[in-house]
Amino acid sequence: MGKMLIIDDDIEACETIESLISRLSHLCDKAHSIAAGRKMLAENGYDVVFLDVGLPDGSGLEMLSEIMKIEDAPEVIILTGKGDADGAELAIKGGVWDYLLKPSSVREITLTLNRALKYRAEKEIKDERENLVYRPVVGTSQGIEASLRLTQKAAGSDVNVLITGETGTGKELFARTIHENSRRAKKKFVVVDCASLPASLVESTLFGHVKGAFTGAQKDTLGLVKIADGGTLFLDEIGEMPLSLQKVFLRVLQEHCFRPVGGSHEDTSDFRLIAATNRDLDAMVDKGRFRSDLFFRIKTMRIRLPALRHRLEDIVPLLNSRMTHLCDQYGLAKKELADDFITTLTSYSWPGNVRELFNILERSMVDAGDEKTLFAVHLSRELRIQVAKSQIEKMTGREILAGDDDMFNNEGVRKIGQKIFEDIFDRELPHLKEFKNTAEKIYLSELMRQCGGELPEILQKSGLSRSHFYALLKKYGLNL
Repeated sequence: MGKMLIIDDDIEACETIESLISRLSHLCDKAHSIAAGRKMLAENGYDVVFLDVGLPDGSGLEMLSEIMKIEDAPEVIILTGKGDADGAELAIKGGVWDYLLKPSSVREITLTLNRALKYRAEKEIKDERENLVYRPVVGTSQGIEASLRLTQKAAGSDVNVLITGETGTGKELFARTIHENSRRAKKKFVVVDCASLPASLVESTLFGHVKGAFTGAQKDTLGLVKIADGGTLFLDEIGEMPLSLQKVFLRVLQEHCFRPVGGSHEDTSDFRLIAATNRDLDAMVDKGRFRSDLFFRIKTMRIRLPALRHRLEDIVPLLNSRMTHLCDQYGLAKKELADDFITTLTSYSWPGNVRELFNILERSMVDAGDEKTLFAVHLSRELRIQVAKSQIEKMTGREILAGDDDMFNNEGVRKIGQKIFEDIFDRELPHLKEFKNTAEKIYLSELMRQCGGELPEILQKSGLSRSHFYALLKKYGLNL
């Protein structure tokens, strides 16, 4: 007997599903809002949650991450009356069991519920046997948890895996996590950087060569494919692999046989393949720049890693984890993270993702020296300026382009003011206090940008006292 929770403000839909669940001899609770559903989830354990998308106090999709973080999280079945394709995609990426359109037939709801319960029962048996013993990945965001669930599945099998994500998202770290939790963990994890393979030595590097195969080949040498025998072959940046090599490697992947350069006999290698790329391989296949047969072969299981800007809640845990490593490495004392330091980092766009975050942290710790706390001032001026520009863009609605220097001289500030006045004449006038606050906030943001965050210059230019300046920062939620 299972226990279900229906979170839906449609009373008729709730009663229909509740009646069906009762006939199947399961227990059922109901909630008609996110707040009520959140309270029930905190107080009870459930096997399945029916979650409506449109609720009076928010979107059910926004509640997904909370549900997924629950220990032994229930299976989630999304309900919607709109048939929103984008909502369906977001829900599935978030780890839901299924997506039902209202009204759904009794048969459809029954089949979906029974499948979810069967899957949950089998998963519980499997979870008793499996767990990621080696888990160096830091973070609890919905995206990372979804990636880790796939990582655990990949570690328990021997299928080919394709890991995709932007530069710096941790593709090699996830590949190592799969290897270290697999049956091949005691064998080698061999990394091949496809972007740096020398064109003249590609086949020799991968497949090895025999003595005398070419000038300088003074002895038989094993290639990386053979070295990975029994272990894992990790092809990093596989999107950079030349088309000529893709054809050769496809056969190696299919047959696990290869011929060393200059050799007369084929050799074998029992490797497990994990590939990674920051390129859009689907688009490359469409353009004929990547072989479709190789693409389908390497993506038996696909793990998409989220960009750091989509998992900002993981920034503090990542900083603390990396700081512990740096302190051990350099013999430094661990530092506190000031609110303005964290706020600035969570306002940044992170084009370099986690790798960039770690580099920035290391630079900030060096800059802070013996100081016990990391403040925003310990971040580079370039980063703080970029965050300030982003804040101004949000407040003014104008995109600031590289080299758009006039935006930040006196004429530029005047144009910002003109823009504010133009806007208020196109709509109902705001209260004078609201207008003054908007203008004051824009002035402070631009003041800090022009002065590069240097407090003495800020006070001199503005004529503000130190206490008044800090009071204004607090008032508008700004950081120096």
